[in-house]
Amino acid sequence: MTDTRSAALAILRTLVGRDDADFHDGQFEAISALVDDASRALVVQRTGWGKSAVYFVATLLLRQRGAGPTILVSPLLALMRDQIAAASRAGVRAVAINSTNPHEWAEIQSRLQDDSVDVLLVSPERLNNPSFRETQLPALVGRTGLLVVDEAHCISDWGHDFRPDYRRLRDLIAELPNGVPVLATTATANSRVVADVAAQLGSADTVRTIRGPLARRSLRLGVLRLPDAAARLAWLLTHLNELPGSGIIYTLTVSAAEDTARLLRDAGHDVRAYTGQTDTAERQDAEEALKRNEVKALVATSALGMGFDKPDLGFVLHLGAPSSPVAYYQQVGRAGRATDNADVVLLPGPEDEAIWNFFATASMPSQERAEAVLAQLGDQPLSTPALEARVNIKRTPLELLLKVLDVDGAVQKVQGGWVSTGRPWQYDRERYEHIAAERKAEQQHMLDYEALPAGASGCRMEFLQRSLDDDTATPCGRCDNCAGAWFSADLGVDAAAQAASSLDRVGVPIDPRAQWPTGSAVARGNIPAAERMLEGRALARLTDLGWGGTLRSLFAIDAPDAPASPAMLAACVRVLAGWGWAERPVGVVAMPSRGHPLLIDSVAKGLATAGKLPYLGSLGYAHPPQGGPGGNSAFRLAQVFDAFEVPFDVTGGPILLVDDLADSRWTLTVASRQLLRAGAGGVLPFALALR
Repeated sequence: MTDTRSAALAILRTLVGRDDADFHDGQFEAISALVDDASRALVVQRTGWGKSAVYFVATLLLRQRGAGPTILVSPLLALMRDQIAAASRAGVRAVAINSTNPHEWAEIQSRLQDDSVDVLLVSPERLNNPSFRETQLPALVGRTGLLVVDEAHCISDWGHDFRPDYRRLRDLIAELPNGVPVLATTATANSRVVADVAAQLGSADTVRTIRGPLARRSLRLGVLRLPDAAARLAWLLTHLNELPGSGIIYTLTVSAAEDTARLLRDAGHDVRAYTGQTDTAERQDAEEALKRNEVKALVATSALGMGFDKPDLGFVLHLGAPSSPVAYYQQVGRAGRATDNADVVLLPGPEDEAIWNFFATASMPSQERAEAVLAQLGDQPLSTPALEARVNIKRTPLELLLKVLDVDGAVQKVQGGWVSTGRPWQYDRERYEHIAAERKAEQQHMLDYEALPAGASGCRMEFLQRSLDDDTATPCGRCDNCAGAWFSADLGVDAAAQAASSLDRVGVPIDPRAQWPTGSAVARGNIPAAERMLEGRALARLTDLGWGGTLRSLFAIDAPDAPASPAMLAACVRVLAGWGWAERPVGVVAMPSRGHPLLIDSVAKGLATAGKLPYLGSLGYAHPPQGGPGGNSAFRLAQVFDAFEVPFDVTGGPILLVDDLADSRWTLTVASRQLLRAGAGGVLPFALALR
């Protein structure tokens, strides 16, 4: 044990670059459990504690004793990049196999065969890639010296960021040779998640759990309630430069991140948007810019989260609250890892609960959908696009459902697509209802966090710790409830005007479809250029900070159909005024609507009047579309293909085609095709909302 500690301490000091460095409480205990006892261990420690030091030090010690390379399962590309950089500082030869570096895979495979790799980082999704699983993984598992599961809360249904691919790790663990140690690490696991993860690693009796206090003494937590999105943005414009150093501004949706970043840049702040839709190279460049303090902030969705490592991050703000205290703790843990002070402010919004409710069920399969997928799969592989054409499920939820069914053993991914395993499968209704109830309870806990009373009894850090079942929780003495608010609620006059103006921005492009959907039974290949609509416009996206709220109310399930308000019509006219079309339309046509006829009619007639254009009327139905809006592209096209007829003369110049909501864009695409075939000189689609 003494020899192990001396060798481990030398590696640690190389890793951190300090001759006086020593282990934090629990670090060497975890290293020794892996190296000396070949144990299975679960480490639950706060962000910044040094979990990566445990597995890098353990890796080098095991390698010195003749063990094979470590497999490190890591969920995010940003996390992988940071881990490889940290590994190199300790002399650990680390490489990654992921979707961004296929050109390096052959070289990495060669290095693995030569035993010149100490750590191989892989995503959980890579473990189920047929080629990797069948040709590379078996040999790698046979000589693995250590398996590390980072961000292990993702294994658990009860974790705030559950990922079905993580469930496959139990099978990988079962295939490891006897005596191979396993380490799982996380900073965000309550007792339920700890028990679930331990069950995946082995059992509560065989897994050694090393848990420390989760208090982050450097963080100063606060909550500021403001009446609406305009006030929150105005506060940000007023006070951003007062916040220490550089930081992260979290939003709940992609459009909110992009809109907020645009507003701040227009006001002279050096910020960038960072979302799951940001190009991979741009994301990496943005991360590096933040680390070098070249930007004041990244305005980010949860895509920037687990494992992003900037020790001196000065602040974390939230425009809208995450759906649970556990998820919130994980995000605010980005700040103050190597500083004495960091500011954390939550600015909740009235739209938060609607967004939470959407995401709460997005990852859970319905029985109807699961059975529809299983009914289409046999022993001949079906690709995801081909399967999508047979079941009315959009691509992203279909891929998630297939992962869940794969983990449950009902389907398997093979070369060429997906097959049924033939194993009996039953929908676990009780499990999913239980998870849904837990998600709802977590939402209420977040509302409780926001509403904590002033005074030590309402300490915000203590509340977060107790949400993670940390029994060491005590009042922090620093948050706004313990010590009083350190931030001002004042809004600058100019800032309020800028925010209001930004939120009143209108006009979102609607891109024309160029190809019929893969697997469609009614049309294939490219859409002829002469039958394509032109680029269109929507008033706003449903998720926009400004008009998005009004539109969400307008299209709510129980909202009555009614004509558009004068303010909405004026906003629509502004969209047309800024459109910049190549040729002015010669007439206005409305889409027929089963749900919002008064709304569409009022907008079409209002735009015709404002533009002094003839209103030609509404398209007719050759046959009413089957089903409702939504669904995947192949099914939606089949519902509307040849559904419309043109009952009036449209020959001449372009037609302005007015609709209420653009989702898949197939309704607009098919209607435009009919108008063009009837002689229109072009079709300019306009919709109130873009989903």
